[in-house]
Amino acid sequence: MQVLGPWSDSVVIDELAGGKARGLYGVQSSGVRVPEWVVLGRDVYDGFLGEGGLSTAVAEFAEIADVEQAVVRAGELRAELVAAPVPEVVRELIATAGARLGDGPIAVRSSMLAEDGAGNSYAGQFDTYLNVRGVPAIVERVRDCWASAFSERAVRYAFARKLPRAAAPAVLLQRLVAARASGVVFTANPATGARDEAVISAVYGLGEGLVSGAVDADSVIVDKVSGAMLEVVLGDKDSRYDPAGEQGWEVREVEAEARGQAVLTDAELAELTEIGRKLESHCGAPQDIEWAIDDIGIWVLQSRPITTLGAAAPLGRTVELRGAGEEIPAGELRIWDNSNIIESFSGVTSPLTYTTAADIYGRVYRGYAASLGVPDEQQRQTDAWTSVLLGSFHSRVYYNLLHWYRMVGIAPGYPLNRKVLEAALGVDEPLADDIAKTLRPFVFRSRTARLRSRAITTAIYVRRLRGIDAMVEQFVTEFYRVYDEYDALDYTELTGEQAYAAYRTVDRDLVERWGPLMVLDAILLTLTGAVFLLTKLFLPKAPEWFLYAVVGPGADVESADPARAMTELAQLVRADPELTTLINSSAPEQIYAELQNSDRTEFLSRVNDYINLYGYRSLDELKLETPDLREDPASLFVMLRSASGRVGDAATASRSAEADAYLDANLRGPRRRIYERLRAKASRCAAHRERLRFCRTRAFGMVKRMIRVMGRDLVARGVLDEFADVFYLTNSEMRGCYEGEDTTTLRALVAARKVLRAKDSALVAPARFRTLGPALGRAELAEQGWVPLTTTAAATVGTVLTGTPSAAGIVEGPAVVVDEPRDVAGGILVAYRTDPGWVAALPSATALVIERGSPLTHVAIVARELGVPTVVQVKDAATRLRTGMRIRVDGINGTVTVLSEGDQPDETL
Repeated sequence: MQVLGPWSDSVVIDELAGGKARGLYGVQSSGVRVPEWVVLGRDVYDGFLGEGGLSTAVAEFAEIADVEQAVVRAGELRAELVAAPVPEVVRELIATAGARLGDGPIAVRSSMLAEDGAGNSYAGQFDTYLNVRGVPAIVERVRDCWASAFSERAVRYAFARKLPRAAAPAVLLQRLVAARASGVVFTANPATGARDEAVISAVYGLGEGLVSGAVDADSVIVDKVSGAMLEVVLGDKDSRYDPAGEQGWEVREVEAEARGQAVLTDAELAELTEIGRKLESHCGAPQDIEWAIDDIGIWVLQSRPITTLGAAAPLGRTVELRGAGEEIPAGELRIWDNSNIIESFSGVTSPLTYTTAADIYGRVYRGYAASLGVPDEQQRQTDAWTSVLLGSFHSRVYYNLLHWYRMVGIAPGYPLNRKVLEAALGVDEPLADDIAKTLRPFVFRSRTARLRSRAITTAIYVRRLRGIDAMVEQFVTEFYRVYDEYDALDYTELTGEQAYAAYRTVDRDLVERWGPLMVLDAILLTLTGAVFLLTKLFLPKAPEWFLYAVVGPGADVESADPARAMTELAQLVRADPELTTLINSSAPEQIYAELQNSDRTEFLSRVNDYINLYGYRSLDELKLETPDLREDPASLFVMLRSASGRVGDAATASRSAEADAYLDANLRGPRRRIYERLRAKASRCAAHRERLRFCRTRAFGMVKRMIRVMGRDLVARGVLDEFADVFYLTNSEMRGCYEGEDTTTLRALVAARKVLRAKDSALVAPARFRTLGPALGRAELAEQGWVPLTTTAAATVGTVLTGTPSAAGIVEGPAVVVDEPRDVAGGILVAYRTDPGWVAALPSATALVIERGSPLTHVAIVARELGVPTVVQVKDAATRLRTGMRIRVDGINGTVTVLSEGDQPDETL
């Protein structure tokens, strides 16, 4: 037996000194300041057991298989250890160890062999004693540390993790720092998993009050690269811990002048951040570091791996999904724009939805390139950007915009198509020509190879343009063959494995078929651009609203059917006073059950018909976490309540009729025939696109049902705690649950992402921002507008907000600002964004004002067909307008004007 310390050989330290001492040994070797320490190795403990005749009893205890029996026996052993005399040879060794630390107070701490390991920390399981003075006291506290290996909490911890029990604890003796302040540094954010952030907690005095929870600490999140403080929370400083008393600390009042101040100075925060970076690099993993500050400076008391973070790292899992997952070269520009992507994935979006969508986008556009005859070498080049067409920041989904310009470049007509793309996406700022011209989807070895490939692609593109009608019909037929087969399954009877097998089959089948159909989007861009150019040539004085009204899918477009069906349901409600009362006064989530228990079988049958036909339609219908109407019909009654207030009041004439009237008055002869032929082709393609969007919505609805089976199965298997947790997994993590991957870390991963989601929801999401290079940390994002939500001043009377006219007409009325289509009866619906699920609410709105989106989005198209005046891309509309404000919506000129309460409607409207 011998006293070990910094002078000992590293092999001996690893074998005998235990986890805490092993960590300190590594810290000191890195050059970081550590208080003087020594350690009594596990051989000293073995000697104590042998002299006391306890070795056999401890060995037998380690073999007990039942946890309750082990807890009882551990209590008996602990009492025996505390009562056993410490042999003289061991006392002398302890005295020698204490003498190395001088006459001042010391800390006596356990140092189990497995403690502070990469997989298990044993945090708080064994005893620590502070302010210990004199050999007799040190001897007693060393024995107490040995006995703490048999505490109930330690035994249960070991059983829960299938770890060895009473595995020869060493004991660490360390000079006690007379701390002015102390705390912990996590070199990665333990709540979110962010590796580029350090979290520093600090209290006055010693840190035992921090770890026990008795003192409210300051908490600072620091960007490890820039050193910027990302978040500062000052704790309650009514009291602090100072070394005194039997346990080494006592509560004392904090001086009044210090109560509102931060514990640490900026310089101390910077130094702690640097120490954290240094130790993380030295140890090769994120660290949990205990520290203290006295008159000399900062001392590191302990450093150990962050176990909850390290468990996920080997599987390549990250808590926060930031960026698009691509390696962006230093200094290279990326533009992130939410445009009309928020029509599909609005607000905070789950990891499962984002990663599923990103995966589908990548595979679909890879298939699109192949379908246009792009050579294999160039197809492989597209893999670098088709897989990252979407990005995620603070749980919001964005277009990785430059890659979308690359995608448009696959088909011929890039100069025209990219301009129409900007209108289709609804981007506020067109891309500069000098950047746009550099965004090639791929490169060739020679000019000859490029020309040959372009000729082949153009020939295929022209052939697809001519035959697009038949191509769409064939796809729709095949789609519904697959859809009908899997929609008819009884999902209540499927096992998780069966649901996953169905999911993989449907995913593979539909994505493979969908790729070639992306040519429709390119064709629609080309045709719409051609119509716009021809309009400027033949009708140079045409108003802006005409440009969007002249090309539409037609009044009988399938995507308007839910709105028409909702209107019919609303008519039934309005004609029945008792039914009106039920719909308007009952909680939406209770109405369906009340109808089932009533004698209104005919109306219930109509509601069921609606759900059977359009049950996949819901608010945020492409977000996998949002239940559809079949799972939760409550939102149907929210929309019905709004629609029933205005049945028959909204104009129903299609705006295409107004476009026809304008053409009749201004364009005739051969030019009219040329124009109509091009217009008809563009309108058919717009109708095809709406049909495919309907198919997409149905497909997502079908996938939702499969994922819900898997979610419940994962709960039953004990992989997840509750059904909704499945949406906090990525697509690859969900698949891994059925492909034999390790699932033991998923609970911790889900818990961290839930914390992250709560923080993300409190941030403003800018509509568009830019990044340079790989730096996508919180500090860089904050500079781009990702800041906590702030109150925006309301617009005053006379304020004119401008946007893009989307559906003609002028309406005055009260604004109803909503985040979902509810309570808008008789008002002007104002929203930050909409999604296809909002179309059923359109009959209830006199007009529509959308902050984000474009005239070519789903809801804007249907609004035109239903005759609802609409203005889109109205900056700050959802924050500056307030519910109840009287406003005028001019869908001709694209303006929204705030009126005074006394303004009378313009009789000419």
